[in-house]
Amino acid sequence: MTSDAVTRRFTIINARGLHARAATKLVQLAGRYDCEISLSGPDGQSANAKSVMGVLLLCGSMGTQIEVHATGDQAAEAVSAIGELIASRFGEPE
Repeated sequence: MTSDAVTRRFTIINARGLHARAATKLVQLAGRYDCEISLSGPDGQSANAKSVMGVLLLCGSMGTQIEVHATGDQAAEAVSAIGELIASRFGEPE
């Protein structure tokens, strides 16, 4: 069992940013992984990636850079999956 830590920065590219639906998708995805995941916005505010309210409070609009930090056995997989979700615009057309 390892406790790796992984941190990566991603840019929100969907037109509506981290609105309720996108935040819910991110939280549901984060909940699938056995690790602690936090998100940090450009102002230094951080949130638990497994909390919809926390993610929404980051106010991540289009173009905002979000840092994803995870620790635990599935940290690398979780950060990679969150990056893919962000890159896919949370499944939105724009």
